[in-house]
Amino acid sequence: MNQSKNLALGITTFAIFLFLLGPLAIIFVASFEPTSVLQFPPTGFSLEWYRNIFSVSAFMDTFKLSMVVSLLGNLCALLLGIPAAYALSRFDFRGKGVLNALFVSPILIPGTVLGFTFLRYLIVSYSLPLEAALFVGHTIIMLPFIIRVIASSMANFDFSIEEAAMNLGSSRVGAFFRVIIPNIKSGIIAGVLIAFLESFNNVDISVFLTGPGISTLPIQMLTYVEHYFDPTVAAISVLLMIFTALFMFVIERLVGLSHFTKR
Repeated sequence: MNQSKNLALGITTFAIFLFLLGPLAIIFVASFEPTSVLQFPPTGFSLEWYRNIFSVSAFMDTFKLSMVVSLLGNLCALLLGIPAAYALSRFDFRGKGVLNALFVSPILIPGTVLGFTFLRYLIVSYSLPLEAALFVGHTIIMLPFIIRVIASSMANFDFSIEEAAMNLGSSRVGAFFRVIIPNIKSGIIAGVLIAFLESFNNVDISVFLTGPGISTLPIQMLTYVEHYFDPTVAAISVLLMIFTALFMFVIERLVGLSHFTKR
């Protein structure tokens, strides 16, 4: 009986992994197709479409813009999100629930609605340049992830340690940087990772905040697919998967190092 249950569990687990990883494996294999038409299984092996990525200047330009917007927006969201998460976790005050709901609202509102709202007010009403509108929009969509993850890491934090530091002569700001920040470092790193990936891969909001000469990499990939059906986009997808895996590995190592340092 137990053997049959284990077999059923193994088959179910394999089916789930196949469902999740199968499309990624197909894209990976199809990216080496030598002809100018994306197909699976490929008719041969070629790295031509990987070379084509670096020969198309639009891909490199949009990649740089996506990196700049994601990193700067992440930094700004971090500077706003850490104090907000601290205040929501540390203090009880009137309107706390409303403020918490306001910070989470960019996640709850559909991306198309939010993107159109940014277009209507940031670009049409306030006439912001597209780069500035992208920066503001991506900062707003990253802020909820930063706040929620950091607030979760503060949920089990004993704030009496902060009070003890203040009783020993430290200021509240000093206690915040010397006591609280080191104890929530792993939460900060996790929030930065999630927010960065959300921003870098965003499509539904970015499509409203881009225009001629200004585009992010995901939007450029969609535009390319409208005109070409070669495996270039599949090759970009493979490189982005590798980039994401390496990025997550580095963050995981940093989190592990922070835990080791605390011990």
